[in-house]
Amino acid sequence: MSLLTSEGLYGESAQDRRKAPVAQPSAQRMSDSYQSVKAMTCQQVIEHLETQGITVETLDQRTLRQEIEQVINSRSRRGQLALNSAERLLLIEDVEDEVIGLGPLAPLLRDPTIDDIIVNGANTVYAERGGLLERIDTRFRDDTHLMHIIQRIVGPIGRRVDEATPYVDARLPDGSRVNIVIPPIALDGPLVSIRKFRLQALSMEDCVSGQTMSQPMAAYLGAAVRSRLNILICGGTGAGKSTLLNVLSSCISNRERLVTIEDAAELQLRQDHVVRLETRPPNVDGNREISSRDLVRNALRMRPDRIILGEVRGVEAVEMLQAMSTGHDGSMATLHGNSPRDALSRLEMLLGFAGQQMDMRAIRRFIANSIHVIVNIQRLSNGSRRVTSVTEVTGIEGETYTLNELFRFDEQPPMSGLGEFRVLSPRPYHLARLQDYTPPSVSLGGRA
Repeated sequence: MSLLTSEGLYGESAQDRRKAPVAQPSAQRMSDSYQSVKAMTCQQVIEHLETQGITVETLDQRTLRQEIEQVINSRSRRGQLALNSAERLLLIEDVEDEVIGLGPLAPLLRDPTIDDIIVNGANTVYAERGGLLERIDTRFRDDTHLMHIIQRIVGPIGRRVDEATPYVDARLPDGSRVNIVIPPIALDGPLVSIRKFRLQALSMEDCVSGQTMSQPMAAYLGAAVRSRLNILICGGTGAGKSTLLNVLSSCISNRERLVTIEDAAELQLRQDHVVRLETRPPNVDGNREISSRDLVRNALRMRPDRIILGEVRGVEAVEMLQAMSTGHDGSMATLHGNSPRDALSRLEMLLGFAGQQMDMRAIRRFIANSIHVIVNIQRLSNGSRRVTSVTEVTGIEGETYTLNELFRFDEQPPMSGLGEFRVLSPRPYHLARLQDYTPPSVSLGGRA
C-alpha cells in the first residue's frame, strides 16, 4: 500500500502545491507524513544495499546518494511519491543523514550560526544562536529513533550508554562535545547536549571587534602569555572559558612544546609541537579510569614547556599549581567561578579535597605564588560574552589575597548586557616581566 499518492508529500493537492510556495525545510521535516516517507525510504535503501552485499560501514557517499535517488525514482514512477525538486533534494539529504549520519542532528551541526544543540526527548529540540536559546522545529520520530542516533554517536569512540551506564561524555568526529543522559535517570526521554566545535578558531582581533574584550585587555593578555605568566580563566557554565583559553593560546611561541589535558578534546592549538591528552572514564566495573590528575602527573615527565589544562574541577588542582610554581611558567587552565576571588576560594576547596593538611595561610601562599593573572569571562543577560575582569594576584596580606585589578567591564544599567570597559590600574604588578607592553592610561573605555 502506498504511503502517499497524488496528494503529495505534505498532504496538499498537486494544484495547491503549484500555487503555494515550497514549504521551509524546518516545517517540512516536522510533518508526520514526511517522517513516515523518510523512514520507509531509509528502510528500502538499506534492504537494497543488503541484497547487493554492501554494508553501510563500507559505503561511500557517492554510492549511497545514487542508491537513494534510485529508490526515490522507483517510488515516484509507481505513483507513491509526488515531489517537486526542492522536496526531492530535501528527502535525499535527510535519508543520507539517517543512513550514515546523525539523522535530524546533521543539518543543525552543519549550520554555522548554531553554537549549542539541546535535545530534551524526541519532540523537543533547542538551538543556541548568538548566546540565546530558542526552540526549533527539528524532532525525532520517537525515543527509539533518538536512541539509535545516540548509539551512533558513542559507538565509534568506544563509549557505551545503557541502563547500567545511563550517562556519558563523548566527542563527535568534528570535535564537538556531547553529553548524553538516558532513562531511567532521565525521566522524560533521552537527553543530548552538544557544544559545537568552532571550525575557524577566534583570534584576539575577533574578540576585540566582537567586543568580548577591549583593545587594552587584548594587549595586556597577549603580553602576559608571551611573557609566560600563569593564567587562570574563570567564569560560569557556557561563558566561553574554553574559547578564551584557545584565543590566548594563539599568542604562544611556535618553538614551545605544549601538553594539553582535557576531558573532551576541543582546544584548537595552532603551534607545531602540541601533545593532546584526554581523560578516560571508568568502565562498567569501575576500573581503568584515567583522571586529569593522572595525566597532569604524567605530563610533568614529558618535558613540556607549558601545560594547558582544559578545566580544573578536582584534585588535579594540586599538580597543576605545583607545575605552575616549579618550572612550567606560562601554563594556563580554566575554572568555574563568578569572580577572581571566587575562583581563588574554589581552588582552596579543591586543595582541601586533595587532602592537603596545611594551614590556610600556607595554602593561600601556595596559590598566590602559582597564579599570576585571573581572567573572568561571563555571559550576560542578552547572550553576549564579555571579559568582565583581568586581575593580578600579587600575594597575601594577613589572611587575605592581595589583588590588582587592571581592567573591568561595568554593565550599566544592570541586566542590560550594555556597559563599558574600564582601565583601573596604571601599572601592572608584573610589568617588569611583560615583553613589549605599554600600560594604557587610566580612563574609561569604549561602550559595548
